[in-house]
Amino acid sequence: MKINIELRTKLNNIPDSAGVYLFKNAEGKVIYVGKAKSLKNRVKSYFGQTHDHPRIARLVQTIADLEVLTTDNELEALILESNLIKEYQPRYNVNLKDDKRFPYIKITNEAYPRVLVVRRITDDKAKYYGPYTNVKSMRSTLKMIRKIFPVRSCNLIIPSAKKYRVCLDFHIGRCPGCCEPDRTNPAEYAEIISGVALFLSGKTEEVADLLKAKMAALSDNLEFEKAAQVRDQLRAIDSIIQRQKVDQADFGSRDVIALDRSGDDICIVVLQIRQGVMIGRQHFYLTAAADIPVEEIIRSFLLRYYAASAYIPEQIYLPALPDDPELIAAWFEKKTDNPPQILNPRKGEKHRLIELAEKNARLLLGELIAQKSTTRKRPQAALLSLQRDLYLKNVPFDIAACDVSNLGGTDAVGSIVFFANGKPLKKKYRRFKIKTVEGQDDFSMMGEVVARYFNKLAETGEDFPDLLLVDGGKGQLKAALEALRDLGLESQPCAAIAKRFEEVYLPGRGTPIGIPRTSSALKLLQLIRDEAHRFALTYHRNLRSRRVELSELDAISGIGEKRKIALLKSFGSLEKIKAARLQDLLAARVVPSALAIEIYNHFHQSG
Repeated sequence: MKINIELRTKLNNIPDSAGVYLFKNAEGKVIYVGKAKSLKNRVKSYFGQTHDHPRIARLVQTIADLEVLTTDNELEALILESNLIKEYQPRYNVNLKDDKRFPYIKITNEAYPRVLVVRRITDDKAKYYGPYTNVKSMRSTLKMIRKIFPVRSCNLIIPSAKKYRVCLDFHIGRCPGCCEPDRTNPAEYAEIISGVALFLSGKTEEVADLLKAKMAALSDNLEFEKAAQVRDQLRAIDSIIQRQKVDQADFGSRDVIALDRSGDDICIVVLQIRQGVMIGRQHFYLTAAADIPVEEIIRSFLLRYYAASAYIPEQIYLPALPDDPELIAAWFEKKTDNPPQILNPRKGEKHRLIELAEKNARLLLGELIAQKSTTRKRPQAALLSLQRDLYLKNVPFDIAACDVSNLGGTDAVGSIVFFANGKPLKKKYRRFKIKTVEGQDDFSMMGEVVARYFNKLAETGEDFPDLLLVDGGKGQLKAALEALRDLGLESQPCAAIAKRFEEVYLPGRGTPIGIPRTSSALKLLQLIRDEAHRFALTYHRNLRSRRVELSELDAISGIGEKRKIALLKSFGSLEKIKAARLQDLLAARVVPSALAIEIYNHFHQSG
């Protein structure tokens, strides 16, 4: 292999220490990230010799530049390597598909913590549980938590100098009244949150034991009403404990991990067993070259999966031990006071569980391959042109377009239209009332709509579009990119099209790109942009018209918001209310008879 002068100079100056190395191609893109106990020995081993391994040979032929980062020890290098792989998604590493969209359940770090659904993990000392690949299961878990534990769901800053009054949640037993100091205190609330944390960790029997002790103490203190509430919680917990028991009564807390692969596609399944109860199944799709050994895949997955987890089981069963098992064990020891046993069962009931997980992985991978083979076979020519003109990695089969409308500074709204394979898919259209922006600030409105749209996709588990198209110029594109960055979605493909000169802008480019006016790609972008504009404008006009109708009814004493809406819903429009006969108003029964007479008189005074 011929090595350029700059690369050879770097090779000659690599330190003999632990660290991470990044190989880059001629375009400066990171194509491989690796770790080493000795950077000097590991990196030089790639050059100056013939490689029998096809993947390594292809990699070496592509290397045009390198970068090294030193660490104090190999364990730090292992952690850094995992983080950099997640950031750069290099072609020659094992990569987790779309992992950024998986939601987590978060217990916030506050005096009165909340239980939230988030998709981005931050270093805020909160506890994160997940990731959840089955959003329906996650929602079911949250619903059960709110049924069993009275945890606040408001966004108030508590404690606060402001005085708040308890809301409906307190009166129906869904919150202990955190906003009023006399109702509860942080210590009492911490007991509730401790139960939530145990529940999310799968320790339902420990939760039951705590509730039994609490119920007994309340009964001894003659607080029978509170004891009855705890009894109801206990019954809900007991019903969960009885579900889906594993055959072996001695099973404690463990994760069973297995995989299946076909070509570059891999499905990994995690069966979560807690105290003899199968509490869930997670699955993840990865990509890795067919010749990457299973031990490397498992090592990469373990680091990614457990890096953000607030709970580590007692044991982890694997179909093969990861490469560098001692280093992985050291990583777990650093992460938790009770590191798990990492086992590779070869026979018996433990191996049966591995086979069960493999069966699930095989089924899910088959579904993925079948889906890939039956969908998106024939992209339109315009989509292929669009991929080329916008420098997209993939064909933009799914395009979401965003626009805002705020004529006159009132009733500001945003819209998302969705095109699948070049055709509008109206069931995926979305519209938004602007909530956080005052005045005519199009940029901030665009950021709000983009943030809310992608947050909702993350929470519901829907796939992100292949391209986000923004109606506007550099300012609107910048606002959309900032919203995506705040959500951790820097890799989301995005473009903007300005209507005045039909200029197309891409991230990182100060000037518009040149797409011929006759290009089918530009015509498709114009079509999608115009549809987003039409959808937003129609929604804006409807809201404005409804507001005008409601305001005319404001002149009649005794008509509030609910009655105005009920009247409009019953008659269809303000004009029909004005034209209605008295018997029609009385027959509708949406307002009291006296008020119906007053409405009739109001609109017929001149007659």
